[in-house]
Amino acid sequence: MTSLITNTSAMNALQQLRDINKNLNTTQDRISSGLKVSSAKDNAAYFQISESMKGDSSAYSAISEGMTLTKNSVATARLGAETFKDLAQQFTERVAFAQGAVGGYEQVEKELLELVKQMETTVQQATFNGDDMVNAAGIDTIPADGTPNTDGTVGPSVKSEPTRDTVTGISREGGTMSVTKLTIQQVDLAALTSDFKGIATGFRTGAETDGTGATYLEKSLLSAETATKGAIAAATTLGLAEKSLENQQDFLSRLVDNLDSGIGSMIDADMEEEAARLKALQTQQQLATQSLSIANNAPQGVLALFQ
Repeated sequence: MTSLITNTSAMNALQQLRDINKNLNTTQDRISSGLKVSSAKDNAAYFQISESMKGDSSAYSAISEGMTLTKNSVATARLGAETFKDLAQQFTERVAFAQGAVGGYEQVEKELLELVKQMETTVQQATFNGDDMVNAAGIDTIPADGTPNTDGTVGPSVKSEPTRDTVTGISREGGTMSVTKLTIQQVDLAALTSDFKGIATGFRTGAETDGTGATYLEKSLLSAETATKGAIAAATTLGLAEKSLENQQDFLSRLVDNLDSGIGSMIDADMEEEAARLKALQTQQQLATQSLSIANNAPQGVLALFQ
């Protein structure tokens, strides 16, 4: 039945054209933006998950960048500590050489004091952008004569030195958000420098004192060896901290890559698929337009009945 009031064919053709145009607009938006989920209306679940993952990815990237500054400070301190350790070993060698010497202590003292000056310079320069990790307080000094500390040991008595917490990530364990931290132990090369300076100062006088010179030399050597062990421990501590920071940064880099890959799999548009869909929809649009034109012209045939 043909009706002049209601053109069902035209209505159906128009609805099909509207659906095609809607899909065509969606496909064009995906191609232009590269995203199949660009807002919550596209896919609420994927949008929520992807936005949360984007936040995590950005946070981890920022944390990694912040860790770079800390790592640079630790690396500089570690380099200073290793240089200090080398000087400490030279210092101990000179004191050990003096054990079997007969005279010449004045020259040994000059060499020891020169090494101490180099230690002081090393400690002063082992900073990065004003960040000093080698002057932490917490080590007792040893007297020039090498007498034992109050706890019975000879040489520096290591206490609990200041630490620094560096944020390394975010945890959601148990449904509660918190930050993860890496505790970095700082060292006190300045105190060790004072230890070595205490040995060097008055070395000649102590070594040449009748009756006690040999004992003084032995205690000085023991004190120098103990202080050198402290320098080695400081370099080791900073080296471990630097390696831990590098490992954590490497993990964060891989984690960010995985997060970004997961985000992409949820919201990125498949450009090959969208290009094929665009071509198909454009063809459907042309056919639907022709179909609508035919449907609109159908009532014109009724006029022939009255001619």
